[in-house]
Amino acid sequence: MNPRPFALLLSLGLSTPSLLTQTHPTSAPHARQTAKSTAKLAPDFTRSDLTGKPIHLSAYRGKLVLLNFWATWCGPCLAEIPRFSAWQQKYAAHGLQVIGVSMDDEAAPVQKVYRKFQLTYPVVIGDEHLGNLYGGILGLPITYLVDPQGHILARYQGEPNLSQLEATIQKNLPTP
Repeated sequence: MNPRPFALLLSLGLSTPSLLTQTHPTSAPHARQTAKSTAKLAPDFTRSDLTGKPIHLSAYRGKLVLLNFWATWCGPCLAEIPRFSAWQQKYAAHGLQVIGVSMDDEAAPVQKVYRKFQLTYPVVIGDEHLGNLYGGILGLPITYLVDPQGHILARYQGEPNLSQLEATIQKNLPTP
């Protein structure tokens, strides 16, 4: 697939139907959170992080995973990244693992952002195939919370209310 039309669709914020069927709005008018009642097993994947270390989603069973699809050219994505990095530091001992999935076409700009924000969590490079496993990632950011058993607890499309998202994280951490 030619990456330019894909990037254009992402930049326009176009989206496809949710991986899960029930959604309800969060306090941010353009963000949606998926209801827990239709929890589905998160599609497993293996990707190398920016250092070449393999990241297997299934290796994080037992942890609450915040899986964030983003891109370096997405302003709202860059705005939430420092908060996710702080949460990784704050809640890691309680069972949180943040994983970033950059939908950029190349690793170089992603590495630059990684260094600039001094990220405290692994980042992998995504693609259309990985995005399709999650129901299509057209429109960024998209963030999933995956419970310790590997089920999708919530899906946030667009800018989530970060205070509400943090409260959901606190409520679902496997270790108090």
